[in-house]
Amino acid sequence: MIRPSQNKFAPVLRLTEAGIITSSLVAACHLMGTTCPEWGYLASVGLGQVILYLLIAEPSSLYASWRGTPVRDELFRAIGVWVFASAVLALVIQTMLPAFALPRELFLTWIGAVLVLLVLWRAIFRLSLALFRNRGGNRAKVAIAPSDSQGAEVGRIIENMPNSGLDVMGWFDDRNPHGERPSSIPRERILGDIEELIAQAREGLIDRVYLAFPLSATERTRYVIQRLADTTASVYIVPDFYTFNLINSRMIHLGPLTAISVHELPYAEIDWYIKRTFDIVFSLAFLAVAGVPMLAIAAAVKLTSKGPAIFKQTRYGLAGQEIEVWKFRSMRSLDNGQKVPQATKGDPRITPLGAFLRKTSIDEFPQFINVLQGRMSIVGPRPHAVAHNEEYRRKIHGYMLRHKVKPGITGWAQVNGARGETETLDKMEKRVKLDLDYLRNWSIVLDIKICVMTAWQLVFKHDDVY
Repeated sequence: MIRPSQNKFAPVLRLTEAGIITSSLVAACHLMGTTCPEWGYLASVGLGQVILYLLIAEPSSLYASWRGTPVRDELFRAIGVWVFASAVLALVIQTMLPAFALPRELFLTWIGAVLVLLVLWRAIFRLSLALFRNRGGNRAKVAIAPSDSQGAEVGRIIENMPNSGLDVMGWFDDRNPHGERPSSIPRERILGDIEELIAQAREGLIDRVYLAFPLSATERTRYVIQRLADTTASVYIVPDFYTFNLINSRMIHLGPLTAISVHELPYAEIDWYIKRTFDIVFSLAFLAVAGVPMLAIAAAVKLTSKGPAIFKQTRYGLAGQEIEVWKFRSMRSLDNGQKVPQATKGDPRITPLGAFLRKTSIDEFPQFINVLQGRMSIVGPRPHAVAHNEEYRRKIHGYMLRHKVKPGITGWAQVNGARGETETLDKMEKRVKLDLDYLRNWSIVLDIKICVMTAWQLVFKHDDVY
């Protein structure tokens, strides 16, 4: 069974974070100036939360090795684990152990204080570790084989992570080791063939070996691994899965076996809860402000042209399931069949009020209700009419991968100029490419960035929408 690589500092992290959780509860109790609960059950609540936090943190890989991982990913994972653990604690106490309930002000102060301290602790720890590594401590000597394009990419990625503590010694290759190689690998950094790699590993000159052989070279990879088993070097396989246009590949367990997903959701379980919470909070806040104006807009649509105020069109949602997407009606027709012509400049179907609503994207406002219903997300690939989906899935490779996530009100494609009419195939291909890039690079920070970019474009740039 394959497990995440363990962080050598995991015991320090666990003890420190347990201390932060318990000491913050005591400090919050004293600083608030209120009568503290009895120390016995105060300690029970603190200890229970420590256990809950650690139980959630372990499967979330919070104590796995983060060497080479951006610090923001680690911080957001820690925030997600703490918020989720706090929500579970509150639910358990309220429903099963009301005798252990803390005063609301004390509970919220404690949760907020720990959240801040966990982020500061993890950030300071990573910064200190980076400084330590930059001064020569906790570093590992790395060898890569072979010296082809995949091996060159492995070296480039490692060398672009100076705080990872990994030093690339060079490349090893059986095939004319001193011959022509990718221009990114200087000839003097090709240190020899595989036998030389094994010899240096036996002498203890190499700490890590990254094998980047193509998938077709199974026997070659097995041979090198068997020979390296006689050394103390850590060996890692970096298969060339990019041949398959991966979407968030990750390892999964199938009983005693390990499988690697090729097309997968862009977020793990805890990330899903973070994204869903963001969707609900953002939508409620938006509707609280825009609710009354939306009622006025609905009335105006109804009074200025025949037809319903809300147009409900069938589109594809998560996993390709059909959903109803709501919009303020902006056309005289209600196209929702096997053929749905895209809106064009000067389209006679668009009403005068509809032209304004489409230009300002106000016609999309009812989709915040779709988000609360769970059909859509604030950020994600824009949903297309079923007729358009069936057309483009035949023409564009990987088109349906967009539906690995919920469709969004806005998306990475829209803020990068791929919105509006797609009268040519290359425009839709650009949109799909950007949608898949979003799936590969998803983070809650990216979602917030897209929301900010969308607001900016709605105010200053909407010439390509009609």
